[in-house]
Amino acid sequence: MAGYTYILSNDTHRLYVGATNDLPRRIYEHKNRLFPSAFTARYTYDRLVYFEVFASVDEAFERERQLKGWKRIRKIALIQSLNPRWHDLSRSWTASLRLD
Repeated sequence: MAGYTYILSNDTHRLYVGATNDLPRRIYEHKNRLFPSAFTARYTYDRLVYFEVFASVDEAFERERQLKGWKRIRKIALIQSLNPRWHDLSRSWTASLRLD
C-alpha cells in the first residue's frame, strides 16, 4: 500500500508535517476540519504545499519523522524547491472529492 508524507501550511506560513496512506482523504479531512479539536483545525492548516509518495506507508512515516526533525528553514527550502509560491497543490482535486 502506498504512503504519503505531506506538509500543510496556513496563511501565516506555519508548517505541519504529516503522513498517511490516503492523501486525498486526509487532505479532505484537514480542509473540512472533520476533527475540530485537532491541531490543524485549530490553526487552520489547510494548504497542501508539499508531498512525497512512497511504496509503503512505513516509508512515509519514517520520512515524516525525518522531516519533523528538520529545522524550519530546511523545510521551507524543500517546499520552495518545488512550490516557490506556496500554491495549494490539492486545490484541483479536493473540490470534487467526496467521502462515503
